[in-house]
Amino acid sequence: MALPPLVEPAAELTKEEVARYSRHLIIPDVGVDGQKRLKNAKVLVVGAGGLGSPALLYLAAAGVGTLGIVDFDVVDESNLQRQVIHGQSDIGKPKAESARDSVAEINPFVKVVLHQTHLNSENALDVFRDYDLILDGTDNFATRYLVNDAAVLLGKPYVWGSIFRFEGQVSVFWEDAPGGQGLNYRDLYPEPPPPGMVPSCAEGGVLGVLCASIGSIMVTEAIKLLTGIGDPLLGRLMVYDALDMTYRTIKIRKDPASPKITELIDYDAFCGVVSDDAQQAAAGSTITPLELKQKQEGGEDFLLVDVREPHEFEIVRIPGSVLIPKDRILSGEALSELPQDKQVVLHCKSGARSAEALSALHKAGFADAVHVGGGVLAWAREVDPSLPTY
Repeated sequence: MALPPLVEPAAELTKEEVARYSRHLIIPDVGVDGQKRLKNAKVLVVGAGGLGSPALLYLAAAGVGTLGIVDFDVVDESNLQRQVIHGQSDIGKPKAESARDSVAEINPFVKVVLHQTHLNSENALDVFRDYDLILDGTDNFATRYLVNDAAVLLGKPYVWGSIFRFEGQVSVFWEDAPGGQGLNYRDLYPEPPPPGMVPSCAEGGVLGVLCASIGSIMVTEAIKLLTGIGDPLLGRLMVYDALDMTYRTIKIRKDPASPKITELIDYDAFCGVVSDDAQQAAAGSTITPLELKQKQEGGEDFLLVDVREPHEFEIVRIPGSVLIPKDRILSGEALSELPQDKQVVLHCKSGARSAEALSALHKAGFADAVHVGGGVLAWAREVDPSLPTY
């Protein structure tokens, strides 16, 4: 079911704009009126990473008049496999600024507004307020719930996308949609998953080109909403499997049990980025990479356990470590493989998974077990910079 266009048309298109957007103008459904609406539209993209990169490029190429970019990160070499808005010369540069420069190359008629800040409960409403539509390209549950709740409080629609390995998802959420069609992200996911249950792209990986597939669908939905054409994904979840090359849609219905959103909350606490048990276990049982190095050089007798996955172990490892994936520790399967007569030292990529495993070991009686804060990334940064990072 088509929805009314989100924005009114701009007064006119210049001669240069007519030439630039001519392939849009000759589509009857878009035409001059639709292109004028795009020109008058203000769209905020949260995240200039995997999904934000193609989204920003195609929103700019389509002629969206004002693009806001929320991102406080800097470009890292590992981003370039999928974040196509950035290039080699942008490494170390703020992502928002790199994205702005690329947008200017694509379309100089687009105004870009940078929000180089960590989006949180204190600033989200102010950042969102002046935009017609939000595109959520974030990769963590805390920010997704924040984006949802802020959009609900302001009555704004937003397009949501998610990617992991070979699969992507897209939907449109708009609590105040006309015709009683209103839905929000909490109708799809009422509660966040338990901490550590769903790995991030940094932990599980993502096929680079998947970002383009999902990002382009998000932009398609944005154009439909802004111009009032087609049937948007409101009330439907589209799931794409790149390996099977299949698209399927799942109906989403309003959850009558979903509580009314009245304010923004502490989303890190709500999502439990690290569980309470893991935080308690890590308190007083965390060592630094330099302290680990001192233990090794001092000849201490301990077992260094890497709780990552086998494919991560192949990429880079701390010398002397043995691989026992976290899930085998949490299930109890690997406990018999751990020594009772020496200390166990755990590590993962950055510290979150090893903290979860540490909690399980403490409960199983390994009271002197510790973990390495910052994991192998911190080891490579502080002890052996010759090691690759990922």
